[in-house]
Amino acid sequence: MPDTDVKPNNPTQGAPSTSSLKDRLPKLEPRRRPNDRTNPTPRPETPELPPPPDTNSLTFQIPSRRILSKKDHELFLSSPTYKLILAWVFGLSEAVTDTPCSAVKDDEGLSKEVKTILEILDDAARLVEQAPPSDEGGSRFGNKVFRTFLDLAKAKLPEWHKKLGIESDAAVAEVSTYLQHSFGNWSRIDYGSGHELNFMIWLLCLYKLRIITKDDFKPLVLRVFNKYLELMRTIQSTYYLEPAGSHGVWGLDDYQFLPFLFGASQLLHHPYITPRSIHQDLTLEEFGHDYLYLGQVSFVNSTKTVKGLRWHSPMLDDISASKSWVKVEGGMRRMFVAEVLGKLPVMQHFLFGSLVPAVEGMSTEDEIEASEEAEKDHHGHPHAHDHSHDGWSDPCGIKVPSSIAAAQEMRKKGVQTLRRIPFD
Repeated sequence: MPDTDVKPNNPTQGAPSTSSLKDRLPKLEPRRRPNDRTNPTPRPETPELPPPPDTNSLTFQIPSRRILSKKDHELFLSSPTYKLILAWVFGLSEAVTDTPCSAVKDDEGLSKEVKTILEILDDAARLVEQAPPSDEGGSRFGNKVFRTFLDLAKAKLPEWHKKLGIESDAAVAEVSTYLQHSFGNWSRIDYGSGHELNFMIWLLCLYKLRIITKDDFKPLVLRVFNKYLELMRTIQSTYYLEPAGSHGVWGLDDYQFLPFLFGASQLLHHPYITPRSIHQDLTLEEFGHDYLYLGQVSFVNSTKTVKGLRWHSPMLDDISASKSWVKVEGGMRRMFVAEVLGKLPVMQHFLFGSLVPAVEGMSTEDEIEASEEAEKDHHGHPHAHDHSHDGWSDPCGIKVPSSIAAAQEMRKKGVQTLRRIPFD
């Protein structure tokens, strides 16, 4: 057989060189861990609270609405008054960090002025007893006798404020307007976070008049605001107040917001009560009186006709999945900025005076009325075209039945247990 040259099998023969392969293959990079999901909106910080002004330089005035258009609202959001409100509310919240309500005792740590405020709220609670609700007019909506309570409270305002040492009639007229509006709306018989904000502005006015000081911040939240909450729960349950601008089950709460902000601050570094603890009945029962967040969840549960936060308050249920109260507290700050101060349907009712001033360029109610008169046709009817200030007087013309009313009426019929969702 003829010799045949057999060449050894060369695996690299005809293959690209190692160096050329390296150039042709895509670069491999180590997989990076995804960043922790964080809220892109930064946690709102607490501005510095300015010292109280020289009251001799003030010209007191009856507070009035000045946020009557989107432009007015934008001016407010960039104003010193906006920062003042943040400094006040967030400053009070920081004052109760990691502090239960029981830390402030009746016989110690309360100034004479704080004790007077508590007496005023007790007096307001007695007015509810003087105006028992009527069964007329339907059971599911606001009871009209609520207006009688508000009239009784209005008559007591001068006396209450004289007890606090406010002698000037003009000062009483300005400051008392905020307390009057903190109980709810006379015409709509409703209550919401805007009315709650009025109570905080009332306290801010007392601070600016040097009646209360920074030393009172802790008792202002843990005793005064707590008693105001108890009073409002009584009023809501007695007169079936409708929720003002409620989002129903998609909202945080039908009526209040600040118990969740202040309450999250109270629980900020608690060793064993976690956000998930709001699902534990024993925790709510044992600690609800000491922590505003837990107490408000208990009240919300008591006003519903179905059992389970995930059904009647899914936002509270979602928040309970947060890893820490630090996350919850930051979220509550964001909500206060976005859902209270940042919502025109809420802030359209906000009142400005000399102590909490409006800024130059904001509308006045007289200007709006004059422009509306000027825009009427020869028959006295408004023209059909839109105006920038139109459409904000009421966010919704539909009456919203009170969840409290539904629960109370169910109890009157002898139904003592909450109904469960069929697939719960």
